Amino acid sequence: MKKYLIAATLLLGLGAAGAALADDDDCRVPMANWQPREAVQKMAEARGWTVRRIKTDDGCYEIKGRDATGREIEVKVDPATLAVVEFEYDDDDDDDDDDRDRNRNAAPTGTMKPPANGLFMPGSKPVIE
Repeated sequence: MKKYLIAATLLLGLGAAGAALADDDDCRVPMANWQPREAVQKMAEARGWTVRRIKTDDGCYEIKGRDATGREIEVKVDPATLAVVEFEYDDDDDDDDDDRDRNRNAAPTGTMKPPANGLFMPGSKPVIE
């Protein structure tokens, strides 16, 4: 019986530790200590970011926009100190892999000479056989 109690306690402890680690990027700041959105806007502009949207997420401010080089960014900011809690480029997501594969099969751009296989004759429509 003791083995089961120890195992159950260990599993519960590991589960709680995992849940605590999963919320590392949450901000726990009382609303009375939050800086206004205008301050977040000014902080972003001072860093050269173009802000498209400011919202709250997990108790933090979340900025969506572009950095100084034009890359899409998503930044979590502590609402009291305006310190960056999490910064990621939107193209870092694994969701975009399908778009990269799709572009890999795209036709090349620019001027190219048609193949010399008789299907494409200059000044005429392609011939389908």
